[in-house]
Amino acid sequence: MALLQKHRILILGVSGFLGNAIYKELCPYYSTFGTYRTPLLAFENNKQFYQYDFEEDDIFEILDAVKPTLIISALRGDFSAQLTAHKHLFEYISLKKKCKMVFLSSANVFDAYSKYPSYENDTTLSNSIYGHFKIRLEQLFLKLPSKKIAILRLPMVFGAQSPRVNELKLHLEIDAPIELFPNLIMNVISDQKVTQQLHYIINRNKYGIFHVGSKDLVHHDDFIKDLVSKISAKNPKFKLVYTTNDERYLAVLPKENKLPKHLQMYSLELLDNMF
Repeated sequence: MALLQKHRILILGVSGFLGNAIYKELCPYYSTFGTYRTPLLAFENNKQFYQYDFEEDDIFEILDAVKPTLIISALRGDFSAQLTAHKHLFEYISLKKKCKMVFLSSANVFDAYSKYPSYENDTTLSNSIYGHFKIRLEQLFLKLPSKKIAILRLPMVFGAQSPRVNELKLHLEIDAPIELFPNLIMNVISDQKVTQQLHYIINRNKYGIFHVGSKDLVHHDDFIKDLVSKISAKNPKFKLVYTTNDERYLAVLPKENKLPKHLQMYSLELLDNMF
């Protein structure tokens, strides 16, 4: 195996659920820096973290201080301000010979399609504002030289402390109905598996588009019911939501860029290993 350059990694959005999980995975192996938005003592005391509000602050100051060789964007928030921040990242990476980008995208770049799962080279098409936004950023970064960009398209991400699981816990606590979408066929992924896949992609200098969902497809209602039963023994209230008369796919599967078997997973593994 070729000797690899030890990256200096900057994670934008290290205070978020996924950004924080990525930091914990990469920190022991690389010089890893992060940006956070909301002041918090734990972040302020970490000398490798920088406070950064992308609606107000200039990212170039942080880039000049860190001098990253790899940038991971896990930002959330205002789309217009994010677009400006990502354009600045694009400019920086374009100018720096030894700097790459990992962009966390979404299955929603395909949410206008409903008849089939989506593969890496399928044409993106979205009916949602979020999906449109992710497509726009994908198109921006795909203008970089091919070896400088990796795009990870994520389905729904779950973890013990993920926003989706916390929301389910809250609904159970206050006895509020949990929405189920019986016509939605999807795949899923755990935060732990995403971070391992990302680590592998960085370590092996991989580039291109990666679909990192579970190998199997599940109905939203079945999966959420199984997940809720793992969280609590309570009898939950469910509300069935039908957005279409027909079954609708929102799933990302790999065809070209398959990761090794130990980095793939089934939805049942996610449920079994989450708590």
